Amino acid sequence: MEVGQIQQRRLSDNIVEQLESMMLDGILKPGERLPAERQLAEQFGVSRPSLREAIQKLAARGLLVSRQGGGNYVTESLGSSFSDPLLDLLEGRPEAHRDLLEFRHTLEADCAYFAALRATEVDHQHLREAYEVLQACYAREGGSRAEEGAADARFHLAIAEASHNIILLHTIRGLFDLLKRNVVTNIGGMYALRPSTRTMLMRQHQELLEAIIEGRAEDARRHASEHIDFVREVLAERQQEEQRRSRAKRREKH
Repeated sequence: MEVGQIQQRRLSDNIVEQLESMMLDGILKPGERLPAERQLAEQFGVSRPSLREAIQKLAARGLLVSRQGGGNYVTESLGSSFSDPLLDLLEGRPEAHRDLLEFRHTLEADCAYFAALRATEVDHQHLREAYEVLQACYAREGGSRAEEGAADARFHLAIAEASHNIILLHTIRGLFDLLKRNVVTNIGGMYALRPSTRTMLMRQHQELLEAIIEGRAEDARRHASEHIDFVREVLAERQQEEQRRSRAKRREKH
């Protein structure tokens, strides 16, 4: 029997694998700068030449970007499922917002379920912090819708991170800008139609947070679904109201 020689793995390949895992796990985020080479080499317990070789391999694959005198960065486009031109196209189409809510209904329910099963104490802390930022936005009368939209999206992103499912995480992360715009577009009409909407959203987010932290997976899934169902219900009511007003105006002109 002929036996081939076992190829010894290069140290730089081990470093590449470690950095890839950090990107997949969401530890290194799109656009984030890596620590300085000396610091990163010390953390990994490797030489700087081996680290540089790993960085060059990742840069060649488009996962890292090296800037002259400015360090190494995770590529901005990592996980960007929706480009800015597509966002602009989607923003003006009501059916696109409806479709996104349908998509979120399934996706975020699963995120909440797995987060309740798998979240660590660190995840719980990040969730509480994201929740507190969102609650602060709700508490400010006349606050910025853009800030509220970003805080809402970050809270749901924190749930995806706590799910410890890398596919769910990067899908939600790729939708982040679209989620922000979806919330901003929705909340104005919702608040105008139902003054109690803000209070209801605050309660729903609190129930969702508590279910995840207490490990009640089925309750977390249910609260996530009920939250999206509520938004869909109010938006459908808003659309019906707009249609009634449009018909009334046409009759008046006729």
